[in-house]
Amino acid sequence: MTLMLFASFTVFMLIGVPIGISIGSAAILAIYFNTNVPLIVVSQTMFNGINNFPLMAIPFFILAGNLMSAGGLSKKLINFANLFIARYTGGLANVAIGASMMFGSISGSAPATTAAIGGVMVKEMEKNGYDKPFTAATVAAAGTVGMVIPPSIPMVTYCVLAGTSVSTLFLMGIGPGILMGLSMMLVAYMHAKKHNVPKINVQLSVGILLRTITDSILALIMPVMILGGIYGGIFTPTEAGAVAVVYGFIVGTFIYRDLNFSNLPNVFLDSAIATAVIMMIMATVATFSFVLTRAQIPHMIATAIINFTSNKYVILFLFNIILLVVGLFLQASPAIALLTPMLLPVMTSVGISPYMVGIIFIVNLSIGQITPPVGQNLFVACNISGAPFEGILKAIIPYLIALLICLLLITYIEPISMFLVRGRV
Repeated sequence: MTLMLFASFTVFMLIGVPIGISIGSAAILAIYFNTNVPLIVVSQTMFNGINNFPLMAIPFFILAGNLMSAGGLSKKLINFANLFIARYTGGLANVAIGASMMFGSISGSAPATTAAIGGVMVKEMEKNGYDKPFTAATVAAAGTVGMVIPPSIPMVTYCVLAGTSVSTLFLMGIGPGILMGLSMMLVAYMHAKKHNVPKINVQLSVGILLRTITDSILALIMPVMILGGIYGGIFTPTEAGAVAVVYGFIVGTFIYRDLNFSNLPNVFLDSAIATAVIMMIMATVATFSFVLTRAQIPHMIATAIINFTSNKYVILFLFNIILLVVGLFLQASPAIALLTPMLLPVMTSVGISPYMVGIIFIVNLSIGQITPPVGQNLFVACNISGAPFEGILKAIIPYLIALLICLLLITYIEPISMFLVRGRV
């Protein structure tokens, strides 16, 4: 059964079958040829896989992010960051990173963050002395925090599969997200210093400051309102997503007026497609997990690893290696859906909190967004900037090194993630 499951899945992936269909088809073949289980279990497990209230947060946050991107909120965040950061060495690159951190606290998606911020910042950075490959690498790397700083769509996926609290994992993403952002700002500063990129002369007066803050305040309130509402017990993460949609629509349409009824159909269509892809994966992974459990694959993996070593820190290192390799080939949601049932029991068996497992999952797979061959952020940045792909790969290396160092710190220094949730987990 195990051979049939993984062999068929590999073949489907190699011939270009979409990931959700590959997962489901492999599970169906394994059930049909290797068990006496009736095929009706496929529809039952698929339904159960998506019959989960917290999953409703995913379409809401996807739609909210698209509404805010189309509604001009990304420009407001960039203007705000520009006022305080642009004047320093590496200023515009750090504006892109800072704005990505703020937009990431709205969108929940790494590629969406790269597209929204990169669409505005790439031309500005190139006009002010940054070469095209480094500019593209900066917006691609900065987009990774969109997965880590809450709200995060992959975090919702993980929590549903692991049976953990979405709001707690959201809270744990704040420290790692800030650390990743600051490390990338240091890289940008060192690049600008080395290549003598000129500083930007930003005029700052009380009038300009007040105008910029007034113009940006509605965009800045958004993450405070969402996260404050969740942690204040006013609404659940799913309800927060619905609030974000309504808020983004009202602000983008009636206040900033960058969002109009003519482009709403495209916003809804893009959101529906993105949601359908994730839901298809979640449904078919439920069947895939049923086959794994029946074949006792998680137990076999746990036994094999623990027989090799029971050292918690060695297991954490191996866990990171596995996730980094998987991140080269799979996007975040399918990787989380496939690996959580197999690896979570191993990690918890040696005393690692499922919440720490979740954060390590998310940080690893966010780094996978900037590693070839399927790093989505790289392709988004390449399309926006027109930079050659091989040039971006070379320019991304310093950011990749910085993020890998952050990964090690996050993995082995738990307070980076846990300091806001002491007593809750």
